[in-house]
Amino acid sequence: MLRTALRNVLAHKARLIMTVLAVCLGVAFISGSLVFADSTTAAYRASMARDYAGIAVTVDPKYPVGAPAGERTSVLDDALAARLAAVPGVASARPAVDGSVTLAAKDGSPMRAGNAMGKLAAGYVPGPDGKDSRHPLTAGRAPRDGGEVALDGGTAEAGGYTLGDTVSLAADGPVLKLRLVGIVSTADTRVTSGGTLAVFDKATAQQMFAAPGRYTGIDLSAMPGTDPFDLARRVGALLPADRAEATTATAKADQQSVFIGTKTRSYSRLPLLFAAVSLFIGSFLVINTFTMLVTRRTREIALLRAIGATRRQVVRSVLAEAALVGLVASVIGFGLGLGVATVLPVLLGTGEDLLPSGPLVIGPAPVAASLAVGVGVTVLAAWLPSRRAARIAPVEAMRTAEQPPSATLSRIRGAAGAAVVLLGAGLLLSLGGAKNASDENLRTAMLGCGVLVTGLILLAPLLAGPAVRLIGRVTGRFGVAGVLARDNALRDPRRTAATAVALMISTALVTGLSVIEHSSSRALDSQAAAGLRADYVIGTRDTTTAVDAAAVRRIAAVPGVSTASAVADSGISVGAGAGQVSGVDPKSVEAVMKLRFTSGSAKDLGPGRIAVSASFARDHRIGTGDRIRAAIGPGAGEDRDRPYTVVGVYRDNPTAQDVLADRADVQQYGYLRDSVQRVLVAGSGDLGGRLRAAVDNSPLLKVQSRAQLVREQAGVAGDLITLVFGLLAIGVVVSALGMVNTLAMSVAERTREIGVLRAVGMDRAGVRAMIRLESLTVAAYGTLLGLAGGLFGAWKVSGLANGAIPQYSFALPWGTLALVVLLSLAVGAAAAALPARRAASLTPMHAVADA
Repeated sequence: MLRTALRNVLAHKARLIMTVLAVCLGVAFISGSLVFADSTTAAYRASMARDYAGIAVTVDPKYPVGAPAGERTSVLDDALAARLAAVPGVASARPAVDGSVTLAAKDGSPMRAGNAMGKLAAGYVPGPDGKDSRHPLTAGRAPRDGGEVALDGGTAEAGGYTLGDTVSLAADGPVLKLRLVGIVSTADTRVTSGGTLAVFDKATAQQMFAAPGRYTGIDLSAMPGTDPFDLARRVGALLPADRAEATTATAKADQQSVFIGTKTRSYSRLPLLFAAVSLFIGSFLVINTFTMLVTRRTREIALLRAIGATRRQVVRSVLAEAALVGLVASVIGFGLGLGVATVLPVLLGTGEDLLPSGPLVIGPAPVAASLAVGVGVTVLAAWLPSRRAARIAPVEAMRTAEQPPSATLSRIRGAAGAAVVLLGAGLLLSLGGAKNASDENLRTAMLGCGVLVTGLILLAPLLAGPAVRLIGRVTGRFGVAGVLARDNALRDPRRTAATAVALMISTALVTGLSVIEHSSSRALDSQAAAGLRADYVIGTRDTTTAVDAAAVRRIAAVPGVSTASAVADSGISVGAGAGQVSGVDPKSVEAVMKLRFTSGSAKDLGPGRIAVSASFARDHRIGTGDRIRAAIGPGAGEDRDRPYTVVGVYRDNPTAQDVLADRADVQQYGYLRDSVQRVLVAGSGDLGGRLRAAVDNSPLLKVQSRAQLVREQAGVAGDLITLVFGLLAIGVVVSALGMVNTLAMSVAERTREIGVLRAVGMDRAGVRAMIRLESLTVAAYGTLLGLAGGLFGAWKVSGLANGAIPQYSFALPWGTLALVVLLSLAVGAAAAALPARRAASLTPMHAVADA
């Protein structure tokens, strides 16, 4: 039987090629994702090893919990560095002073401003040889005073700078314009993976990021044979326990490894999702292919049964064929996966976040996963056809007509499909009263959608008859070819359904996601505009930086500005929960924010008095008049909690964030004391240019009009759009393979029939039209079923957004839906090209001879 299986694979290799391609597509995504993750992790760790080369122990400052950044004073100074250098086992002590600045390119545009962890700055701290080993110079010289700066080579190249140019940058306030005097190199992974680095003279860096004479870290190298853990213990004994700590470089590297692992796993999730969809859809192609092969070989299998083959041997024979097909698909898919792993860094990396380069790392896991998935999916999908083959009795060898499916089995399948569809619809309908997208509601939504799609798959053969007859009213207008196409699609509803299901699944996924994305984008646009009364927003990119106080005054003095209301942003914790707080001026907040209070008023805000959003009030079970204990700013704990009175509840507003408080309270306890992070500007005329000039074109700040804010908010859904069209592309490819395969095998089965049609007068064009219309009928059926399932699922699931976005309303993206329909029909037309050409090439005598 094994030789028989091998012979059958070789005999039908042309018919199995589409199955191989469908399976290897999913294998390629899986193996590519795993190889990419391993390679990226190895590249990060190699870079990290360079970061800590020669370092045994690092000494870092500790600050009192909740201390504002502006009041943090390091205890690390030259005296401590000298004492640490004298510790037995320490070869050298290398102080460092590091911070963060945002650079502007030579054309004035911010450089990689969105990369919060990669905007690095450091002081040039020379050693005994007069050179800083952390930042070796490659051109020019080191900065000597506060008017000079050095950049790393990648930053200078990206910004278009050369030696002697004036560099614009900002740390947490005013813009600095410094002369570029040197180019340095660095092995820091945060810089080499897309960040920036600016190097100042030691005194300037200490003034900016620590305090005069103080450092932000001390790196210790060890003498040969010194155990780093013992060294860290000895060093730690000399440090004030509440103000500094010693950590081995190995422990630091382990901490970064956890971060790297999390980051690379997140990068591989999207390709793995594509792989899951591809394999799920491809499994129906496998089922359909082997079902058709078993049907075509009914007499052959019956003869094998007649000469003594058992049912188990027949099952093993079919599964052996599937295993061989899966093995070939795994090998080809793994090869394609190496190509996927090569291009993923280019696709996933951005100007803000580059990925480290390095050789591909091929471990045992990707190889094992490729074989397990490729062979496993193919064999599992072929199990049902193999069971059908085992039921073929020896008497079937004497029958010439194909036996129709059992009416009893059809009724059982229909009842089961209807029950599953009703169960899925019931789960989705149960979400009608949901108030938010909680984990429980999301699980119910996902389960309901999965059950609904499963029910549609079960019902697809029974629905094929009515749907194809309905579609046949259109194809019938093309004459005899259209009528025959309809009849061919109706001949075997199970085959038609199995071919259409692949397109149905991808269409349902794309339809549901595109509707949710479109509805959410409209709601976010509406919310961004609804919560803002100001015409412009000037703000920093995070709460750890600030708008320069002088810039705030210049903004207010710009001609045309009627109101300039400064906002201090920070975090707030209430018990175990956390949110974002906006510190505002109660007198001017109503002029720049559209606040809709359900109780209370913004005028009641003041020291110790706050207002909360409706969702924050619901989550923390608080209301107007309640007294709560909360902590504003970094850190948490009962020792930092202060009493606040809730004076109002307003509808959710992204401009106001979760909590509104008096600006003085937030400025006192926020990350940067006495700072503001936003300025909301109301005025008349086109103020954009004048406002940017007022903030000195600071790379630290964004100056956005109301329209620009809305466009930025719409861009939040960009990843979902990528996902939608990625899934659509995969569904189109796999569905096309399935249709080509089904039509090619169908043409082979109907060779004699096509010959008769040619003999009675149908020309080649008529035969081609018949095959193409049959393919279009199947594509239209799959598309209709997918649209129905996707729209219903999106209608019920999208309601979960109402709690988070009050402006949310169900809206159809007509353009995207039209594109989905057109692409699906185009797939049907394209898939029929080769089978139609083969059918048209058959002559009547050739057809009779081959039958």
